[in-house]
Amino acid sequence: MLLSLLLFAVTLSLLEMYRAKFASTELMTIAGGFVCSLLFLLLLTFIGNYQEASGDRTGWGAVVVAQLVALVVAGTVHRVCITTCFLFSAGLLYEVDKLSSMILARSESKARSESKVRRH
Repeated sequence: MLLSLLLFAVTLSLLEMYRAKFASTELMTIAGGFVCSLLFLLLLTFIGNYQEASGDRTGWGAVVVAQLVALVVAGTVHRVCITTCFLFSAGLLYEVDKLSSMILARSESKARSESKVRRH
């Protein structure tokens, strides 16, 4: 949890330091949107770990908050970064959800197999 917060702060600082460089060309503007989507992922990881530690489940509220923060940061770099950040974030969210579902299914099947062994 703290590592994701630290990486978020470092990435945000570097992004703001090199804001002019990210806004200089079209390719760098797209790269700026990608970096902002990484900010989304890091903030979502922090919020999710915090909620899990306090006993809550991570839901759409955390996704919306992390996305809004990432989009505001992207807006400080360049207007096009907002669009690319949203698109990259949607792709990252899809992959995180797929990975989470796969890990959950694996842990549930492992728990079922352990319960069968205990019965016998």
